[in-house]
Amino acid sequence: MVEGETIERRGSCHCGAVRFLVQMPEVLEPRRCNCSICAMKGAAMVDVPLAALTIVEGEAMLVVYTFNTHEAQHRFCGRCGIHPFHRTRAEPDKFGINIACLEGVDPYAFAEVPVNDGTRHANDHGGVSRVAGVLRFEPAEGR
Repeated sequence: MVEGETIERRGSCHCGAVRFLVQMPEVLEPRRCNCSICAMKGAAMVDVPLAALTIVEGEAMLVVYTFNTHEAQHRFCGRCGIHPFHRTRAEPDKFGINIACLEGVDPYAFAEVPVNDGTRHANDHGGVSRVAGVLRFEPAEGR
């Protein structure tokens, strides 16, 4: 695959009411965040341009939640409560896609996922992005 090329992936919420297509890199490099909402939802995300996401079913089922600066727009399925994607605060021209909502992607296949320091958001600290740490997953024997 040539760098910059993307593939189309299908995604959905848990109950299937919200379904989407997204153009994204074949090799995923997810990230997490330690801000208050991301810490609670615990999702690993991959950012894509806004135009890369197409909602094919259930747009009316999506509930938008914002807080604090109201720049980030977190979308949740109104039926099952799963968070498939959100418009990011750091880069409002991008969606953060929850990799656990993508068909054929195992969110536990990533041994290490960097955690952005969202408690000290770059927009509030001179544009400087920091990594708060790395989340590691080590599967139990036999997995």
